[in-house]
Amino acid sequence: MKNKIIYIILASASIFSAQAQQEAHFTQFADNQLFVNPAYAGSNEILNATVLHRQQWVGFTGAPQTSTFSMHSPLSYESVGLGITMVSDQIGPLSQNMIYGDFSYTLKFSNQSKLAFGLKAGMNVININSSELSTTTENDPNLMKDVRNQVNPNLGFGLYYHTKNWFFGASTPKIFESSYDQTSLNIEQRHFFVNAGTILKAGSNLKLRPMVQAKFTEGAPLSLDAAITGIIQEKVFIGAMYRLNAAGGIFVQYQLAPTLRIGVGSEIGLTEIRKYNDGTFELMLSYDVARSKTGIKSPRYF
Repeated sequence: MKNKIIYIILASASIFSAQAQQEAHFTQFADNQLFVNPAYAGSNEILNATVLHRQQWVGFTGAPQTSTFSMHSPLSYESVGLGITMVSDQIGPLSQNMIYGDFSYTLKFSNQSKLAFGLKAGMNVININSSELSTTTENDPNLMKDVRNQVNPNLGFGLYYHTKNWFFGASTPKIFESSYDQTSLNIEQRHFFVNAGTILKAGSNLKLRPMVQAKFTEGAPLSLDAAITGIIQEKVFIGAMYRLNAAGGIFVQYQLAPTLRIGVGSEIGLTEIRKYNDGTFELMLSYDVARSKTGIKSPRYF
């Protein structure tokens, strides 16, 4: 009964209210930058494909599940990058399937730094099965009808400044605040992301990669993720992350080959909901395809 009650509260508050963070969190957010910032497309000067699956609050009825696939590459004219991002996201009665194309244009400076501007365009296909929810209010206007294959087109933009050793990015992946259910009550909130990271040498076989990512949306508290990763002999990535007032986590990645990296991550919540689930888990797979002109830099840090 407790699980059912909490599920109803969670789904009602976080899905149908505009006063909430709606974009998915990730433990391994450093490896999912195209998800939030189209200016990242082509920044690695290789073709990269990354899959990341997140199972949140395992054992909890209606818990969030998110899978992302991204692929991006520079064109022969290297100032232009193209990419594609696909997302499958489900929480309780709400399921979303998104597909976006990503475009970037990069300015190159004499100090070998680069500034990229990005544009994201695509759509979100929404389904809501409101009959899965229980309510004490008859004809609750937030839960009045199901939604079947509603298509919400959207645009996003971003910028990404990077050098060999550090980067800074800012973006909003969805500009338009479209409705979830063709009413003015339940809308997709506009989110703003800011992230930054650097690579530091800590020994002959060890590098440290601190990173932060902040997420803002109207009517919700600041979401702030911080992570530190130790990179051992350019093959083993061991990291820890903290999400402000929400969760702490760890992740491990291994560079199986110059072109292939696999990673796993886990989080433990810091709020009351941790009592009703068995934790959060992620699986990541990233594959690079060399371009004959530049080859592959192994490993990639950003």
